Amino acid sequence: MDDLDDLFAFHSRPEVVRYTPWPVRNREETRAALERKLPQGELTADGQWLVLAIELRETGTVIGEVLLKWASEADRQGEIGFALHTDFQGKGLAAEAAREMLRVGFEELGLHRIVAVLDARNAASARLLERLGMRREAHHLHALRFKGEWGDEYVYALLDDEWRTARE
Repeated sequence: MDDLDDLFAFHSRPEVVRYTPWPVRNREETRAALERKLPQGELTADGQWLVLAIELRETGTVIGEVLLKWASEADRQGEIGFALHTDFQGKGLAAEAAREMLRVGFEELGLHRIVAVLDARNAASARLLERLGMRREAHHLHALRFKGEWGDEYVYALLDDEWRTARE
């Protein structure tokens, strides 16, 4: 709960949450979200999300979050997501956090495939995913009703053997 102010600093910014499933949050909504996130520090079953803070090394300030969903143990599938305070975007920090979450998924959980699903207008995240070696596999037109409007979505994916080859 010590990170509430840091979390509120980016959960309250429209430009940060534009492409996230949650709306702009006030302080109390951010507190409730943080309380829900606190027990999400490990994965023990299908359908769960691992939610980790992205912190600045120098100060310990929380500037974002990175998520990994254990979508299916039987099929060894996962999904990754991230959000970062606008003041810290464009510095490689989201890529560093997402790369580490991919490592956890492939090397620690033994996942076979990890996807990222994003709003097709989110060009910055698409570029980040491509830098991580993920490829766009799908473009779904008007795939979801998102924040009051129909939106297209991209699906990016990476396989465990592609991850291993890139690491070598």
